[in-house]
Amino acid sequence: MAEEVLPITRQVTTESRASGTTFVDIHLLDVEDCLIYDRRGVSIPFKSLYQERKSIIIFVRNFLCYSCKEYVEDLSKIPREALEDAGIRLAVIGQSAHCHIESFCSLTGYPYEMYVDPERCIYQKLGMKREETFTDSAPPSPHVKSGMFVGQMKSIWRAMTSPAFDFQGDLHQQGGAIIAGPGSQVHFSHFDMNRLDHMPINWLLQLAGVQQTLDFSDKPKIIHV
Repeated sequence: MAEEVLPITRQVTTESRASGTTFVDIHLLDVEDCLIYDRRGVSIPFKSLYQERKSIIIFVRNFLCYSCKEYVEDLSKIPREALEDAGIRLAVIGQSAHCHIESFCSLTGYPYEMYVDPERCIYQKLGMKREETFTDSAPPSPHVKSGMFVGQMKSIWRAMTSPAFDFQGDLHQQGGAIIAGPGSQVHFSHFDMNRLDHMPINWLLQLAGVQQTLDFSDKPKIIHV
């Protein structure tokens, strides 16, 4: 059995994962009443995602971003029973119009909750970055398979062939991940520095208390640790 992972209440960046420094606290009271929208355009307060139980909440850059698409494709491989056994809720938040949620879920095979923050209220109030910062020491994302040039070409093609031609969010906005709840307790937070700086999914699952590890290298399977 894996060693129990205690909650972390700090911001972790690529640099801090290597050096153990540069931590930033976040306060959900500042954003709990911000409205997010489901695929039908129905609004709910952000706090409803984490008030009743612990939740992993992923903020993506935009729905045309190739690295976000491939990251969410891997999120879709998380077995529902793994989340249910740990009492964990999983939600993805984008910053496009709500009309793009359905097609993005279909494209990625993502079966869990997805919402949008079209005014970027939560992104801005939490202080998520709006420009990219790359470092030579940054490890490659285990979830992004496409190279940058090919990935960008795929994104442009999807924009051109989309029924509603738009960029499905601010192209400069970066995302992040938080583990929060129940209540307003923040166990962990990570703000992406760039499009490849997603928090590894297995790290998030373990930090949230999921005692299983997924193998994303080939066909997803459960490895008991």
